[in-house]
Amino acid sequence: MPRHRLLAILAGLLAVLLAGGLILRTGVLDKAPPPSLVGGPFQLVDQNGRPTTEAALKGQWNAVFFGFTYCPDVCPGTLQALAAASDQLGPKAKDLKIVFISVDPGRDKPEQLKAFLSGPTLPGNILGLTGTPEQTAAAAKAYRVYYKAVGDGPDYSVDHSTAVYLMDPKGRFVKVIPYNLPPDEIARQIRDAMAGRG
Repeated sequence: MPRHRLLAILAGLLAVLLAGGLILRTGVLDKAPPPSLVGGPFQLVDQNGRPTTEAALKGQWNAVFFGFTYCPDVCPGTLQALAAASDQLGPKAKDLKIVFISVDPGRDKPEQLKAFLSGPTLPGNILGLTGTPEQTAAAAKAYRVYYKAVGDGPDYSVDHSTAVYLMDPKGRFVKVIPYNLPPDEIARQIRDAMAGRG
């Protein structure tokens, strides 16, 4: 290989290495990912009628689920699975709160929420939240949750997202826990997240 060509290749490699060093020194590759699009401010009331904001999600892990109390299967089944998963966390269960946010503001007043959440098969460490139609819509939008009333009359149903959102003690979104996982898998995913394993 001619000497001038070898020098050109070496100069090119040196430029690449210098550029790489500059990128690392300026932190271009070290920047944190953009903030999550899941979660955010809300103003609701809990099952005891107390005004509650997103501040209630600070200080512990939260499994946030949107549903409604007249739901025949998905909502009670998901809450029961979360209760069983919480039991499997052992001592770590004290660091987890289950949050149920109603997407049925017309029927799910605080007293209805309280009666629903006091069932023997539902979690004891649960926070139920409801609000006006506008407050409900704002909370659902913050969490990118879909919901829509279906049918007419007092026995209407509500279609809604079925995923559980795992939030960290700073109120930041960590991951989606898909619908219909068995409790042991839910517990494993929560335990891994608490341990920083994603």
